[in-house]
Amino acid sequence: MKMLWLLLLGWLLSPAAMAADAAFDAAFDDVMARYALPGLAVGVVENGEVVYTRTAGELVAGEGRKVDAQTLFKIASNTKAMTTATLARLVDAGKLRWDDPVTKYLPQFRMHDPWVTANMQVRDLLIHNSGLRAGAGDLMLWPEPNTFTRADIIHGLGYLQPQHSFRSRYDYDNLLYIVAGEVAAAAGGAPYETLVRREVFAPLGMERCRVGEWHVDEVGNVAQPHMHRDGRNVPVRSDGDVIHATTMEAAGGIRCSLDDMLTWVRAWLAPQGSAKAWLSPAQRQTVWTPQMTMPVSQRMREWDGSHFSAYGYGWRLADVDGDFKVSHTGTLMGMYSAVTMLPERGVGFVILINGEGDEARTVLTEVLVKHYTRRDPSLTVAHYAGLIAAEEGARPVAEKAPDTSDRRQATASELRARLGIYRDPWFGEVSLCRDGDAVRLRATKSSLLDGIVQRVGDRWLVDWDDPSVDAEAWLQFADRSDVPALRLGKVDPQADFSYDYEDLAFARVRECP
Repeated sequence: MKMLWLLLLGWLLSPAAMAADAAFDAAFDDVMARYALPGLAVGVVENGEVVYTRTAGELVAGEGRKVDAQTLFKIASNTKAMTTATLARLVDAGKLRWDDPVTKYLPQFRMHDPWVTANMQVRDLLIHNSGLRAGAGDLMLWPEPNTFTRADIIHGLGYLQPQHSFRSRYDYDNLLYIVAGEVAAAAGGAPYETLVRREVFAPLGMERCRVGEWHVDEVGNVAQPHMHRDGRNVPVRSDGDVIHATTMEAAGGIRCSLDDMLTWVRAWLAPQGSAKAWLSPAQRQTVWTPQMTMPVSQRMREWDGSHFSAYGYGWRLADVDGDFKVSHTGTLMGMYSAVTMLPERGVGFVILINGEGDEARTVLTEVLVKHYTRRDPSLTVAHYAGLIAAEEGARPVAEKAPDTSDRRQATASELRARLGIYRDPWFGEVSLCRDGDAVRLRATKSSLLDGIVQRVGDRWLVDWDDPSVDAEAWLQFADRSDVPALRLGKVDPQADFSYDYEDLAFARVRECP
């Protein structure tokens, strides 16, 4: 053991290690400054050892409490790999099979097509091949808080109409991960939250990770999400004293620290001792086996020389500069995460951000990867930021948000014939009713979807009151026979697909109170 420590110390003091640290520090500093992040935590694993960690910024901008390696961040969709690991543990224990029908565990489960219902297997819940539009039904999950339950999710799936044939193509899905969590609960004999603690956190020693209900004061050191407003970082959707279990836990509800996430990466890249026995070699291979092909984007081809892209069980799989890459990202309002591994090199990275960090995450991940696959000093944060800016400049007008600045508040008299309570079969009711001289659209089960209707030329849009709901919606009125109908659509075509307004179809059911 002493010899191993001496060897490690020798490496850490070597010129190669010091050069790596300098390169990582330069990228860290540039990203932190360029994107004005409120907080950032980064770690690198090589050959089973953590060789680099760095943190900066604050839990809440302006309050002085510093981010460190024990700070809890929302890891968002990086939760999905922990959900699939939980299922893989149950497969190892003989409690379920990947090809079991979902209805074996959840008899109430229904998709829009009865044949799909009967043939949907556990594995299909995990690989985004359902035929649904990307993000279909996500308005039952986000924005939070809302009052949708997991039972609502399972019931609502039956009303979501597919856009493509089952198993024919990839479209990212969150709802079926909620179903997967409930399958795990049924097979494992305990709630999803209990299973993740038992099957993932405890055996791997991920001591600060949290899921379900917990008290902030008892845990402490919790980063809060932020958005940019008026040139500064402003906390949004901040935690109260108690974090309550939410509907979306199995798709994106886990929080972990940088140290915990590096433990997670080590358990996959170089498992030792109990971590090695944690999951069988067969299941390790299965979750990293391509299950559903994904498109290879122009960016992947040009930046990484990629030839294939696929989804495993909770992981994205691709080649980058001839290396096999396993990765995933996580995105929630004001929180961004990334886990990236190059298994053949024994290398992995973790990035955690508590602000608007989409581009920051992209460029920092790319720089870290290229440090190992290309060793080209010109491939810096500035280089990749420039490429993204060029992409944005070349984006067709049709893909950009229209100018809606010439707007005015709609009046109740203008919309008098359209006022009323409308109902969608999976989302429930919204009210389109008078609010003084204005008209307000308000969702019954999603409190943040609440805003004043605006008129833009001959079109109508709803401007949500809460600035963290950053996807305005067009209102489109029509008549189905003698029943007034309402559809919604994204004002910005690039808005997050989880604002799945296109899947809503409201019919008026009664007058306003």
